[in-house]
Amino acid sequence: MAGKTSKPQSAKAVDHQSPGHDLKSKDLEQFRVNPEGAALRTNQGVKISDNQNSLRAGPRGPSLLEDFIMREKITHFDHERIPERIVHARGSAAHGVFQVYESMAEYTKAGFLQDPSVQTPVYVRFSTVQGPRGSADTVRDVRGFAVKFYTQEGNYDLVGNNMPVFFIQDAIKFPDFVHAVKMEAPNEMPTGGSAHDTFWDFVSLVPESAHMVLWTMSDRAIPRSLRTMEGFGIHTFRFVNAAGKARFVKFHWRPVLGSYSLLWDEAQKLAGKDPDFHRRDLWESIESGMYPEFELGVQLIEEEDEHAFDFDLLDPTKLIPEELVPVKIIGKLTLNRNPDNFFAETEQVAFHPGHVVPGIDFTNDPLLQGRLFSYTDTQISRLGGPNFHEIPINRPVAPFHNNQRDAMHRQAINVGQASYEPNSVSGGWPAETDPAPSDGGFESYQERVDGTKIRVRSDSFADHFSQAALFYQSMSDVEKAHIAAAYQFELGKVTKPEIRARVVNEILAHFAPDLAATVAQGLGLPAPKKATPPKVKQPSPALSLLNRGKPGIKTKKIALLAAPGADGALLKKLQQTLKAQGAVPMLIAPTLGEIDGLTPDATIAGLPSIMFDAVIVSDGAASAKALSQSGDARHFVLEAFKHLKAIAAFGAGRDVLTAAHLPDNADGVETGDASKMDSVLKAFIDTAGQHRVWSRAALAESVPA
Repeated sequence: MAGKTSKPQSAKAVDHQSPGHDLKSKDLEQFRVNPEGAALRTNQGVKISDNQNSLRAGPRGPSLLEDFIMREKITHFDHERIPERIVHARGSAAHGVFQVYESMAEYTKAGFLQDPSVQTPVYVRFSTVQGPRGSADTVRDVRGFAVKFYTQEGNYDLVGNNMPVFFIQDAIKFPDFVHAVKMEAPNEMPTGGSAHDTFWDFVSLVPESAHMVLWTMSDRAIPRSLRTMEGFGIHTFRFVNAAGKARFVKFHWRPVLGSYSLLWDEAQKLAGKDPDFHRRDLWESIESGMYPEFELGVQLIEEEDEHAFDFDLLDPTKLIPEELVPVKIIGKLTLNRNPDNFFAETEQVAFHPGHVVPGIDFTNDPLLQGRLFSYTDTQISRLGGPNFHEIPINRPVAPFHNNQRDAMHRQAINVGQASYEPNSVSGGWPAETDPAPSDGGFESYQERVDGTKIRVRSDSFADHFSQAALFYQSMSDVEKAHIAAAYQFELGKVTKPEIRARVVNEILAHFAPDLAATVAQGLGLPAPKKATPPKVKQPSPALSLLNRGKPGIKTKKIALLAAPGADGALLKKLQQTLKAQGAVPMLIAPTLGEIDGLTPDATIAGLPSIMFDAVIVSDGAASAKALSQSGDARHFVLEAFKHLKAIAAFGAGRDVLTAAHLPDNADGVETGDASKMDSVLKAFIDTAGQHRVWSRAALAESVPA
């Protein structure tokens, strides 16, 4: 088993202007169109002299069918929207590069994992699962985390989620699960959430879903941002090296900034006030040069250790605890360019877990096996035919040649007499490549398979509650409280009492009796019947999201709350100090009028406290008076307090906290005169760098915000 390694000090830093970074960008350049100075033309290149009026039989007469300009324009418009993805419909994406820290030749012959000096272009799409394209970003849901590597050996797609397990074990149940979790058929509700009868009916009858549902009820389902969200490959894959030796591998993405979540109250408010919160944050961070970074980690298991665990490696509802197999960090992904056109790139990008390169192979995971069929079939339907690989964003940077020349939307103009293999009339080309060379063709791993054709699930897949118990017992008290509240909220919207009771008695009681009792009490149900939960040998601290944070305020958004009459010199010094630490300070005021020569970035009503990670109230008697009399300003600091964010107030700014009736001497609230700015700000930065003031949780519950 492989141990964890840290990034070598000598690893080459990512150069965003290097040839590797530009490889896919240059490949797309031929398809980018700048309309500046260009004549308006039809799709066939004919110049248009009048784009304001259709062709008519007289000024008030009927439109004529021969108006080919209008017909082309309307026809194109009628077909502008392609079929929406069935799941993962709402997403946002970015270009970037990947660099391995050290050669992985010992484990895999995959070319992009060999040379630390080589940058591999990538396109990464994040998404929610349940809702349509028009739903909100911050709903409680699983998040997709799909990475397309444009390697020199062809495209490799690592298609995963922000949770390491899944709801079902076998792909034959995937349509059932999706039908249950999507909006209900009679009324198309709810949008973007799972708090409804059909979802909970399904999972209460399918115990294998218990582990994943628990993850979805945890804070993992409401990430603070896409930049601070982990990713997982879910399935067990194989690494195969040049000598043909294989190892099992699990993939992990770790955000360099650390992992954080929203609070449920924040998530709900953001869904209404800024449904594009995650999408906007990703876009703005890249535009500002604060490039999101993720490290790629792998868990490697020798083939002889396949059956060394008390769970089956092929079961997608199970994870490998890091205490058993540490995660080896092997490279870094940097997102450094936003798309030029959302539809052409993000909407048309096609991912597929079956897109692999030599050195990476599949296992017999029954969910993965079904996905290998499903994704191709889906892309053909969604993107209009089997040539979706020719859409610019999907084109590999490696040249591709085969004998599949026809079908809708073909872009290439193939030359040569033969469209078959073997042939002699075209010199035998394109021809197979011997897998033996280091840059040879793909060869499937030679795994011996013997068995009787049968529809049955392995007994090794039968334990559905042990890892749910492990996950729950690995949570902090804060996280356990959030999980209980999530179950109560979700099940509280279920209309059928028998479904609520079944979740509590047949699922929760089997792995967490205390959780079952808490949820039952919150729903007004009888105390759950007794059950014996699985014994957990030892908790896994790595599963707690609170252990995934990294101290610091880099990229955190800090609201500087002020009004006319505020101390402009103090505000400028605060901005400089916070920017020097990598934070994003924003001046927030009642209006956009200047404050001592400074122009506010937004109004209090326009950017409420839920958009920020922490709050500072400026000094200045007139400013403090105006803010104290403003209901929006008082609510701003109250809400920040309720959401456990760091707060600081200087001089007269303390009056604003008093006007908001914030408790005196509360944890995470730093105050002082402007003359003591350095010491107050240091304490504030230390607190803000911890993301939340969890010690304030009980006190914050009483805050009416």
